[in-house]
Amino acid sequence: MIECKRILAVVDAERDNQPALSRAYELASKTGASVTAIMVVYDLSYDMTTMLSPDEREAMRDAVTNEHAKWLSGQLKEQGFGETDIVVEWNNRAYESIIYYTLKNQIDLVVKATKKHDDLASVIFTPTDWHLMRKCPRPVLLVKEHDWPEGGEIIAAVNVGSEDEEHAALNDKITVIANDYAALLKGKVNLVNSFPSTPLNIAIEVPEFDPDTYHDAVKNHHKKEMKSHALKYGIADEKCVVREGLPEKVIPQVAKTLDAELVIIGTVGRVGLSAALIGNTAEHVIDELNCDVLAIKPDGFESPLSV
Repeated sequence: MIECKRILAVVDAERDNQPALSRAYELASKTGASVTAIMVVYDLSYDMTTMLSPDEREAMRDAVTNEHAKWLSGQLKEQGFGETDIVVEWNNRAYESIIYYTLKNQIDLVVKATKKHDDLASVIFTPTDWHLMRKCPRPVLLVKEHDWPEGGEIIAAVNVGSEDEEHAALNDKITVIANDYAALLKGKVNLVNSFPSTPLNIAIEVPEFDPDTYHDAVKNHHKKEMKSHALKYGIADEKCVVREGLPEKVIPQVAKTLDAELVIIGTVGRVGLSAALIGNTAEHVIDELNCDVLAIKPDGFESPLSV
């Protein structure tokens, strides 16, 4: 079962509604967890105040954070949210404050609303939720404007075709969590796995290469591994999908067909230049989904940020 004692909901001052808070309270009502609302603020004009004394700059920071704390308190009361701890941090890198607070306060789940990113801006200015998926050691639930009805469909995105032990362990972790959320939300688990298309360059460069035989062999391997994995967790064959294509295409297609309420996906936490240029499957998936995404790290993952 899900052991969730502390949930951190990230508040966005630019939104009229707060889906992250709504989802956090929905989960808290089912798990008994407490909810903390965190808002990270920064005033760009602060960078222009170097001529002020340290006390004056500190007074400016305090004035801005206190103003936002007052606004947030009013929003919580106005929207009928229950008892909530309020945290307002000053930082021009919001993800740092969120992760540091998560580490210092034994947060079990971070909940944040997300929105579609501009492709170009995503490469130059990495959004906060991308940083959280890469660097936050706790599960990150990225929520959109989508309900969680009883009896809804939950997707566990697995990679059963890999012989890598880390992938196998992550598959197990994702599936266990999917079953736990299904029990919590009275939902149904679907396992979704994609497999790659036949490489055209091999078919061209190697005359004796038979693309149909290769395709069937890969497909059958993935189906066999999926059947074995599903059996281990009591998931019926009709709730398993093995489809050719890239995961960032297959998973959203299946989610749309099922009208899924939640997709659970593993993220490897890639950082540095390779993360900016290559990205991560989870990051490509979230922009194509009209439902919530729960990003899970492998066991043993260590955040590049530490307390």
